[in-house]
Amino acid sequence: MWFKNLIFYKLTEPFEYGENQLTELLAEQAFTPCGSQELSRYGWNSASNGLGDALLHSVSGFLMVSALKEEKILPGSVVRQAVEEKVAVIEREQARKVYRKERDQLKDEVVIDLLPRAFSRFQQTRALIAPKQGFIMVDASAHKRAEELLNLLRNTLGSLPVALPDVAQSPSAVMSHWLQQPQERPVDLAVMDECELRDNLAENGVIRIKGQELESDEFIAHLEAGKRVVKVAMEWQEKLGFVLDESLSLKRLKLTDQMKESLDSEYQDEEWARFDTDMTQMGLELTRLIPALLHAFGGDVNAKA
Repeated sequence: MWFKNLIFYKLTEPFEYGENQLTELLAEQAFTPCGSQELSRYGWNSASNGLGDALLHSVSGFLMVSALKEEKILPGSVVRQAVEEKVAVIEREQARKVYRKERDQLKDEVVIDLLPRAFSRFQQTRALIAPKQGFIMVDASAHKRAEELLNLLRNTLGSLPVALPDVAQSPSAVMSHWLQQPQERPVDLAVMDECELRDNLAENGVIRIKGQELESDEFIAHLEAGKRVVKVAMEWQEKLGFVLDESLSLKRLKLTDQMKESLDSEYQDEEWARFDTDMTQMGLELTRLIPALLHAFGGDVNAKA
């Protein structure tokens, strides 16, 4: 159940909702399937990967929530074809031209007619709330998807004072410096063999490197030519591997083999116990990793003294 991606936010005010209160609020925004004439629905669903129906799962001071989105799939080509068929019938039978306003009305009619027969696509997004450490961590690779969950949580609670990380030093500049001066990189962070460079002076000037030594002379020449690092694969404390983006989001988050072996020795056969172990360990590791990353880029400029 470990997150595969990570976008994290800092709580700017204490998160003081009790479990019972939060559970009641989540129930008011619980997921229900789309009606026959609805394009999409979004709401809270099982927080424990289907092990139970509870919308909130709490363990070791961490809170897990999960949102489910249903979207009806109506291919644009199918809608256009149906509209053109209706237009052709009107123009043939009424001997007149169908203009844009009427076409739009016909499109609305087609969508209403097709919705009950449309297939549904489901997308689940999970978030781990760490009230004590002051973070909300979302398993998403795109900020749009993470913000969608936060908006649902904000509507559920009435307010949600959070902010994306704002660090003192440019992540792109710092990551570029780490590769040019590896001795100045934090000892807990190891650079792996994947990187993306961007040239600000050239449109679409992107170089993607994988499976190569990132401290070679050939690679350093790209940096000296003015290209900057926007993504780099890293490993933290021989526990977690990820691709660090200049936005400080983490993609392709995964456990190292060493970490997997360590956790395997702690796992129990009972599914709930395994879920709780995973959730606790993930919360502990991520709330240690995030401050380390913020510190590596000069610290959170909005941190209270």
